[in-house]
Order: sequence, then C-alpha cells, then structure tokens
Amino acid sequence: MKSAIKKIIKILILIFTFLSGLIFATEVWLVRTWSDLNANEVIFHLTQPLEGSNPEMVKSYILKYLLPTILVMALAVFIAIRAHKAAKAKIVYILYFIGAVLLFVMSGILIEKKLGFISYVKSYVLASAGAGEDFIGENYISPDSVQLDFPEKKRNLIYIYLESVEMTFADKEHGGDFPENLIPELTELSSEGEDFSSASGETSDLLEGGVSLEGTNWTMGGMFAQTSGLPLQVSIGGNGMAQQSEFFPDLVTLGDILQKNGYKQELMIGSEAKFGGRDTYFSQHGDYQLLDYNWAIKEGLIPEDYYVWWGFEDEKLFDFAKDELTRLSGEEEPFNLTLLTVDTHFENGYVCDLCKTEHGDNQYANVYSCASRQVVEFVRWIQQQPFYENTTVILSGDHPTMDKDFCNDVAGEYQRRTYVNILNSAVPRRGSADRKYTTLDMFPTTLASIGVKIEGDRLALGTNLFSEQETLLEEHGMPELDTLVGTPSAFMTKQSHIVVTKKTLDNIQNEKIKVKTEDDGKLTISIPKIRAINVSSLQKAELEVTSKSTGDIKTYDMTIKPKKNDPNLFSVKAKTDIAENKKSDIIVKIYFTVQGIKHYQVYEWSGDEAE
Repeated sequence: MKSAIKKIIKILILIFTFLSGLIFATEVWLVRTWSDLNANEVIFHLTQPLEGSNPEMVKSYILKYLLPTILVMALAVFIAIRAHKAAKAKIVYILYFIGAVLLFVMSGILIEKKLGFISYVKSYVLASAGAGEDFIGENYISPDSVQLDFPEKKRNLIYIYLESVEMTFADKEHGGDFPENLIPELTELSSEGEDFSSASGETSDLLEGGVSLEGTNWTMGGMFAQTSGLPLQVSIGGNGMAQQSEFFPDLVTLGDILQKNGYKQELMIGSEAKFGGRDTYFSQHGDYQLLDYNWAIKEGLIPEDYYVWWGFEDEKLFDFAKDELTRLSGEEEPFNLTLLTVDTHFENGYVCDLCKTEHGDNQYANVYSCASRQVVEFVRWIQQQPFYENTTVILSGDHPTMDKDFCNDVAGEYQRRTYVNILNSAVPRRGSADRKYTTLDMFPTTLASIGVKIEGDRLALGTNLFSEQETLLEEHGMPELDTLVGTPSAFMTKQSHIVVTKKTLDNIQNEKIKVKTEDDGKLTISIPKIRAINVSSLQKAELEVTSKSTGDIKTYDMTIKPKKNDPNLFSVKAKTDIAENKKSDIIVKIYFTVQGIKHYQVYEWSGDEAE
C-alpha cells in the first residue's frame, strides 16, 4: 500500500513539474511574441478555436516552446528512473517539486507583471458581483435611446480595416515617429480626407489617429470597438464564444443600425472568418455576407490548395473587392462593404509579388510601404467609379502593431495611434482644433460620415468627431481612460452573456447530481455545481420524478442559487416528498428554460445509478 502511494506521489510530482514548465514556457512565448499583450485579450482568445489562425504561429510555438518542454521533461523522467536505481530518488523528486513550485511562482509573477492577469481577475470578481466602479456602464449611451435620422438618399459605405497600420509609421514631419516615412502614399491621401487633426496653423500637416485602449488592441477587439463603441470584454470561465451561436446579443451596433435601414452588408477578408469569432459577430449583428478565404475557394477565385500567410494576400483582396463593388453598385439598396487587410500582420508581414526593398532588409518596413501603395491604388480606383459620388470611404487601422520589436525606437512619450482617414464624408467637421480620440469614437463618427444625424452626438462610449462634443479621451486623458475602460465592467459582464444553445445545455449532463435524505426522511435532489451557462440566462429550473413501478410523475420547481461573486457557477435544488426507501425506484429528469428554449431536458438520472 505504501509503495503504491509513493508511486502516485512521484507521478503527481512529475505531472506538476511538466505543467509548471509548460505554463512558464507558454507565458514566455506570449510575452516575447506579442507587444502590449493584456489579460483581456488572452481571455478572449482562450474562448476561441484555433480554426483560421496562422499555422506559422502555432508551428513556432510547438517547435520553440512545446517540444523543448517535452524533451526536458523526458530527460527529467530518465534521470528519475536512473536515480531510483541508484537509491537517490527521494532527493531527485524533492528537487523536482521545489523547482516546479519556483516555476509556478515565477509564472504568477510574470503573468501579473506583464499581463496584469491577477489584478484583472480580482476586478472581474468585483464586477461579477456588481461591486466596484463601472465606468463603462455609467457612461454607455444605448443607440436605442438616441434619435438617428438617415438622409433621404442613403449613402454607401466602404470601411477598410488596415491590419496593424499606425500613423506612427509616418515620419516626424507628418506626426509619426519613424526616421523615414514608411507610408508616404497614405500620408499624402490624408490631406484629401479627414483625420481630425488641426485644420489650420503650424500643425495642420500633422496626422492624427485613434488611440487603441485596452480591450480594443487586437483584430477582433478593434473591429468590435469601431462598430459598437465598446471594448471587447468577455466572461471568465463562462460560455466559450466558439461554442455559441451569438454573443453580445443585446447590443446595437453599426451593422444592426445599417441593416435596419436597408443596407446590403458584406465582410471581405483574406483569412477564415471563424478566427476570433468574426463570423459570429458580423453574422449576428447586421447579417453580413462573409466573403473569406473559404468563400474564395468555393467561388473558384483561388485553387483549393492555395494558402499563403493567413489565406490569400491583399493583392487578391483588392481585386476581388473591385469586382464585388462593381456588382453591389448595380443594385438598388445602399451597401456597406467592409474589408480587412492581412499582409501587415505581425510578425514581419507578408512579402507579396508587389513588394520592393526600399528599406533594405527590414522586411516589415517593406511590407508596410507595399501596403501603403496598394491601399491608395485601390482608393484611386474607387474614386474613378460612378458610385463614388454617393459613397464614403473610411480607412482605419484595426489596432497598433503587436510586433515585439518593430517600434523599439519610438519615443516613450509618443502616443501611438492607428491610421484614420475618412474620404468623401457627407458632412464637414464643425471645429478646426486637433481632436484627441480613441477607436471607440469611430462608431458614431462612421454614421455621421454617411449623413446620419445623431441626437447628442454620442453613442456607446464614442463621440461623433465631426461635432464639437468632447471625447472621453479629451475629458479623462491617458492613461486614466485606458485604466477605466480596461477595468472589468458589470455592464460588460452582463452584455457578454452569450446566447445559450441546446448544445450548451447538453453539457449539463456531465455535472454530478446529489440526492440527500433530509431529517424528515424525504429526498432533496440537486446539482450543486453548474458552470455550463451563465446563471443570468436561466429563467426556470424544474424537477420531474417518475416512479418506475407505478409510472406516477411528480414535478417540482427548483431553487436557483448562484455562487457568491461568481455568475458562472450556480446550483439548482428541490425538496421532494419522496421517501428515502423509494430512491432506487425513481427516474429523475431536470428541465431548464432559457431565452428561446423552453422546458429543455438537461439531466436524467436513475435511482439505481451512482451519484
């Protein structure tokens, strides 16, 4: 018996050692690969599938971090076996345990120092309990509460998310912070549009752009922010967004507003729409047609085995977009064609056939300059089309680049901002002063640019930049606003509740049931721990008990009890009038009612089964 226990302890120590090493190695990979990574972004991607991600990034992790960890662990096991034969096993396992504890502690320090993960979780617990400050909830203006007036002749919209493109990449003469201008064509194009920089004086030639706050500084976060006016905060430990049919179902976004007003909407991207939940978000908020990598294969636009970078390159994206715009412009309804470029994704970007080497061996700089030429060439084509007269074109970086070292020489006091340029707006700006704004402000500003009049010039957390209304950034400044927006919000916790599907409810069958005999000899039946859904989505829980011998059925309403400070863990319980000696004669069924799904069986248990 003692020998068996010792073996179990040794195995557990080896498993603990491996997991500690793997966690530490993974954290090092995250920190080395991404710049300015935060807890919110990590949590979001943990809820997503790997489908559609760049295989090169996954390959890099496996080869540089996972495999070395496995090899080191194999060596550790070998040493442990040899030590066992040499009667030194106890010392070896003690050293392993101490090393694992140290690695675990170092992982905790690293994840807090670099990601602020522990602090984020603490704030999330407070937000889940409805405690603490809720800046987002207090400042949110629902589009449903605001009068939105569209012009009689509705204006088309072309919105181009420029992957990782910042105004930072211009030279200092034009408001950037690079020694030479990597995006000269985009810089020149800004003089034709509106970026909300100073309209007069010595600073009139300087670019202006949107600050990317926490919760908006990765692709899906950036796209969400610019269409909803909110940072992307998701529930910890709750419904994985990859497993659901909707998320943020109660929010009213740009896509929802345009759909309601008769717009035909399409999202065209050179990668798989599944990655990061883009398919779910844009399908559910605006009924966008998804024109992604898989669509291009299905339509015969690229061969089935064609795959570069994340799918297909921007050169093809712009060619496909020209054809699609020509088709859309021939239809009666107004359109919103949204594009997302991909060549400038970190690390180092994709070198296509159009790229030059004007920046020597600096690949990422060459890719950015190539992207600048391609984007402006595409815009010039748009400007020559008959539909351009009634079309607003918006160019906006989705977020600052995550490349770890590309911006190492940018001055510490310089505020990095995304590139923003609104061309052919339906309205002029009312003031001339340089605006300080974030990507959240693009939500109402986009609507204003196509001629929509917005009561109060505010939507969600965003401000219409064509107005003279003060933005939250102008009111609070950085880094205060970044902290306020990045703090977990009770409002966002509630909004991020994902619509429950039958597939989600089926997972409850995996939970453990508890049947307890009370002092009066009657049975209380419960499921003590349920984490498959958020408790706020559960409208009713019912217990049905059937007698095997007689077929009699009794039903009971169950008490729903959430765990304190954790909306993602709750219990259901019902006191019955069934005697203990009838336990083996019963069949238990539990039914849940949630929004859109009534009286759905989530659990079944027979009295002669183990609990």
